[in-house]
Amino acid sequence: MSSKHEVPSYLTAHEIGPWGVYLEQIDRVTPYLGTLARWVETLKRPKRILVVDVPIERDDGSIAHFEGYRVQHNTSRGPGKGGVRFHQDVTLSEVMALSAWMTIKNAAVNVPYGGAKGGIRVDPRTLSMGELQRMTRRYTSEINIIIGPNKDIPAPDVNTNEKVMAWMMDTYSMNQGSTATGVVTGKPISLGGSLGRHEATGRGVFVVGCEAAAKRGLDLKGARVAVQGFGNVGGIAARLFAEAGAKVVAVQDHLGTIVRDTGIDVVALHAHVKQHGSVTGFGGAEAVSDRERFWEVDCDILIPAALEQQITAANADKIRAKIILEGANGPTTPAADDILHDKGVLVVPDVIANAGGVTVSYFEWVQDFSSFFWTEDEINQRLTRIMREAFAAVWQLSEEKKVSLRTAAFIVACTRVLQAREMRGLYP
Repeated sequence: MSSKHEVPSYLTAHEIGPWGVYLEQIDRVTPYLGTLARWVETLKRPKRILVVDVPIERDDGSIAHFEGYRVQHNTSRGPGKGGVRFHQDVTLSEVMALSAWMTIKNAAVNVPYGGAKGGIRVDPRTLSMGELQRMTRRYTSEINIIIGPNKDIPAPDVNTNEKVMAWMMDTYSMNQGSTATGVVTGKPISLGGSLGRHEATGRGVFVVGCEAAAKRGLDLKGARVAVQGFGNVGGIAARLFAEAGAKVVAVQDHLGTIVRDTGIDVVALHAHVKQHGSVTGFGGAEAVSDRERFWEVDCDILIPAALEQQITAANADKIRAKIILEGANGPTTPAADDILHDKGVLVVPDVIANAGGVTVSYFEWVQDFSSFFWTEDEINQRLTRIMREAFAAVWQLSEEKKVSLRTAAFIVACTRVLQAREMRGLYP
């Protein structure tokens, strides 16, 4: 994707990747920002980018080097907040875009954070557990200078989990000389983690899905759901929709695609995935060899919960869903957005749909500071209230301005961020 924007020297002008998608989204919202538009360039430049070398000793004695990033996009409203992903295709453009979407997401649900994101360019499946731990600890040491409970709080993302967060928290704490549980969220419960955090993103997708279905007059009982990605987000959302009476008719993960018109047994599929690591080989559904056929499945609700840029101009016209709930970050390109809008498909954008994770991360951070922990019921009730209020505000603005839910969410979020920027002024 080429760009009419001033492209920083560290990105390639003719192909700036996911960052270009984010810039286009900002262009679409700018006309609605009024006098705050004079500050909009703030949103087009990350505040801070740290690129680090992550060397480790492999189990065989050789030395391996990995490329690591931590990007802080904006901290006008509070410390940076965002996940860390370990993936072989991680790029600086991707981490920049993800950090920017975190800025928007945190502001859209009104939690007092800015946006940040981190990543290491590595396929973690090629590492032993010892190598994974050494890489995580070295990465944490390298980014130690810019993270902290009041600076920037990492969390789990693609291919990272509570074990990785425990290593990050311990490494940071050892370097500080005291235990700092609030430096990361998504930790094990025994280290100051929060009840409900593991399910929070998937639960948030379900909550806003219920709200969107109600707005569209869709009864969840018997509604047909297709899910791309069956991990911490898609798998939990699928289970909650199934418990509400919906039929999960298609699931795709990184290795395979399965369909069953009468509905897949989600509980049995979870057990299969836990044992085998993928939906492939599951006996209770039909395997589909052509991955692109997933987008053509007849369904009411489609949940892309894998990686970014999955729904594009090439496949958007094939989609038959009434509602799309973006469980992943940036799964839909702007060109696909336009096609879906023309088809009358309601797209609930990532910055609202998957904000349950950062919302409960915020709860975890607050609990760590106070050393006072809430019950799971309290957490789920507060999460549901925040998600519903955020969705309602975005829906109302969408109706008033006659714009998509994505543009409405960006109007809400960018207004909050730029108001904070304006009130703080420029230093010096």
